[in-house]
Amino acid sequence: MSEHTKLHAAGPFDVKIIPTVADDPSPTPGRMMLDKTYHGDMDGPSTGQMLTAMTEVRGSAGYVAIERFEGTLAGKRGSFLLQHFAIMARGEPSQRISVVPDSATGELVGLRGEMGIDIKEGGAHFYTLDYWFEPQSD
Repeated sequence: MSEHTKLHAAGPFDVKIIPTVADDPSPTPGRMMLDKTYHGDMDGPSTGQMLTAMTEVRGSAGYVAIERFEGTLAGKRGSFLLQHFAIMARGEPSQRISVVPDSATGELVGLRGEMGIDIKEGGAHFYTLDYWFEPQSD
């Protein structure tokens, strides 16, 4: 396994989560549309879909999502996919958000990485992205 130069991006983002109408009127699983705008080192819009599951136990839930970002990352233009997997077990969160391998386009081809999300008191959203570029074979 070769070593890659690890890079770091951070900044705020705005998010709108729009529930969709499900065929089943029960609240779980739920389906939401994501509409985000990233600022800072990532700059541009992102859209996606999220599936959620709530339990009867307060503070326990889960979600999965796929979103597509298009814009710039540290000045390089392109797009890429992010895959989310998160659970909350009685208030204890666990989350993994990864760049989908080989999903990047433009100047971002070869992008790999892991994202973290922090929601501050008052609802402000912030991201961090630790990333690197994989060499491309012909």
